[in-house]
Amino acid sequence: MTLHVGFLLFPQVQHLDLAGPHDVLAALPGAKTHLVWKTLDRFAASSGLVLTPDTTFDACPPLDVVCVPGGIGIAALMEDRQTLDFLRRQAAGARYVTSVCTGALVLGAAGLLRGRRATTHWAFHELLEPLGAIAVHERVVRDGNLITGGGVTAGIDFALTLAGEVAGAQEAEAIQLELEYAPAPPFDAGHPDRAGASIVARVRAQSADTFERRRQIVMRIASGGAS
Repeated sequence: MTLHVGFLLFPQVQHLDLAGPHDVLAALPGAKTHLVWKTLDRFAASSGLVLTPDTTFDACPPLDVVCVPGGIGIAALMEDRQTLDFLRRQAAGARYVTSVCTGALVLGAAGLLRGRRATTHWAFHELLEPLGAIAVHERVVRDGNLITGGGVTAGIDFALTLAGEVAGAQEAEAIQLELEYAPAPPFDAGHPDRAGASIVARVRAQSADTFERRRQIVMRIASGGAS
């Protein structure tokens, strides 16, 4: 049986949010992945890497797994009726509705997090609750058929969690081994609880403008100012 896995593609997507889980889920037996956007036009990820969608919203088949990665481009998506309608439509019949990093905010804008446990990138975590979510500080959070991953690299953990759910632990472990996913970073600064205060402050300052723009959008949505 084919497992249709759809990744939302959009300009200024965070490439690793997409590539990590894509590599994992594409390796599942029977999986067929779809890179979905409004058009088939090529565009750049936030890193400058050029990406090409392979299907459109209108042509996309019913998805078993809906996955929304994050990235700089999510601000536009959070108020984009066509994108939000597509997600609502696909989520209604999907086995799993998922996100990586700030992709959770797009699910929230679509009304798909209301009353449900979810996570996102640590720097934007406080924006979950105004969107109706129960914010949880964990790397991977599951609430029924909703599975959300934390920031960027958590997309691999999320995808392995889903792989184990769909195909069993041995298949997920084989995929993990094939990818040689055995994190051993040279620095212990991958979480604000472990990074030094000056590093946390530096990253917050770098993302301050992005945070404020997203916060304003979230407040409009929360007050009923966006669909």
